[in-house]
Amino acid sequence: MKTVYFLIGLLLIVGVFIVSVYNGLIVKRNRVKNAWAQVDVQLKKRFDLIPNIVETVKGYAAHEKSTFEAVTKARTAFQSAQTPAQEAEANNMMTAALGRLFAVAEAYPELKASANFMELQNQLSEVEDKIAFARQFYNDTVLMYNNAIQVFPSNIVANMFGFMEEFFFQAEETEKEAPQVKF
Repeated sequence: MKTVYFLIGLLLIVGVFIVSVYNGLIVKRNRVKNAWAQVDVQLKKRFDLIPNIVETVKGYAAHEKSTFEAVTKARTAFQSAQTPAQEAEANNMMTAALGRLFAVAEAYPELKASANFMELQNQLSEVEDKIAFARQFYNDTVLMYNNAIQVFPSNIVANMFGFMEEFFFQAEETEKEAPQVKF
């Protein structure tokens, strides 16, 4: 009889442990999704601001068609992205295209002095700061989640229920270089 009680107690303890770990993993996975949603909001702000900047620059540099097409292509890629990885790739495309766009703007002193262009550039700078913060928060959240599904003994529960690692939002090689923007 003591053996039956012992086995019931042991099963109860194991059951409580599994439920506890499972719920903790769900909470961490939901935090990752929430953190990505915050990055996504900032990226959408960035991509919504871009057409205004492009139109402003177009007025001064209509012959820079390939630069405008690169920005449009990156924006389209972001809008059609289905996964966070695709959105991150579109973000990297946009970063490169914006670098070229601001290089074009450098050639036009009257554009750089335009109040409209300066305001758009300030808005973009604010959004970029928010994106950087949101990306850092997302990566920190992913780190906590990935650690939770990899360490013993929670990795056993994670494997039992199919928890998968999340990706980190990483900068492309072109993003790691300091931009050469002069005002």
